[in-house]
Amino acid sequence: MIVDCAHYQDGARQHEGAITPEEAANIAQRAEGGEFVWIGLHEPEPGDLERLQALFGLHELAVEDARQAHQRPKIEDYDAGFFIVLKTAHYHEDREEVHFGEIHVFAARGYVITVRHGAGSELASARQRLEARPDLLRLGAASAVWAILDKVVDDYLPVVDAIDDDIEEVENEVFDDDIPAPTKRIYGLKREVIEFHRAVGPLLTPLGTLEQGGYERVPEQLRSFFRDVADHARRVDEQVTSQRELLTSVLEANLALVSVSQNEVVKRISAWAALVAVPTFIASVYGMNFEHMPELHWRIGYPLSLLVMAVAVVALIRFFRRIGWLS
Repeated sequence: MIVDCAHYQDGARQHEGAITPEEAANIAQRAEGGEFVWIGLHEPEPGDLERLQALFGLHELAVEDARQAHQRPKIEDYDAGFFIVLKTAHYHEDREEVHFGEIHVFAARGYVITVRHGAGSELASARQRLEARPDLLRLGAASAVWAILDKVVDDYLPVVDAIDDDIEEVENEVFDDDIPAPTKRIYGLKREVIEFHRAVGPLLTPLGTLEQGGYERVPEQLRSFFRDVADHARRVDEQVTSQRELLTSVLEANLALVSVSQNEVVKRISAWAALVAVPTFIASVYGMNFEHMPELHWRIGYPLSLLVMAVAVVALIRFFRRIGWLS
């Protein structure tokens, strides 16, 4: 569905409500200077993208990518404009999970079209922030691209902080003997961090190209703003990389503690097995069914065998406690 469709000229929105895509296409064709239209879609229905493709002449390969919500973050330069894929991230407080979505952006001189899939960054606040900056709006469609990138990257920061809190909780749980080993949660966090890295890492190169002026159609006045976005993205990527390494260490520590715990259990089982095995062995040798035993006719043989068993068990208990196998 189309969330909003706006026309911007001379650093301001030109109407209160939304205009139709057909009206937006006519404006985009005759746009001059910093004039452009911004169309926002969320979970487009079948036929929506094809309709916009016909109206704005979108490249068929870009439309095909936008139709499928599992793309790698990237910026592609087509003759008519740019196609940008961004991964969005949202931290779900109740479930303590990170939910990922996507934003696909078609951008040219006279238009910006955003297609959102799944959870993640809403762009209404990005519009409002940009509309509050007439100086940037006058720079054209590239200013909307900056607003979108800035919103997506800024939304990464609280997610990274929330993952840091989760990792700290997991570290405490690993070394708490009263809490079961959180192996499953550690593995889940590691998967989330890896997915997060896949969202941020591929953006660093194109963002670096933007801040260095690698795209001639981007006004020079916006380079410092793109530099700020790139700086935030690099900081997030560094934090995510540190989190990956830390989670690897936490997982190894958790597995080591589990192994130590299992060794303690094996020791205790082995000790109790030895306590049972010694008297069983003595009893099996003499059979426990001869008169007087153990040498067939010893009158003290039976009580002597029991005494030997008891002494052997006591000796083993003392030995295993001394070496730490029994508490």
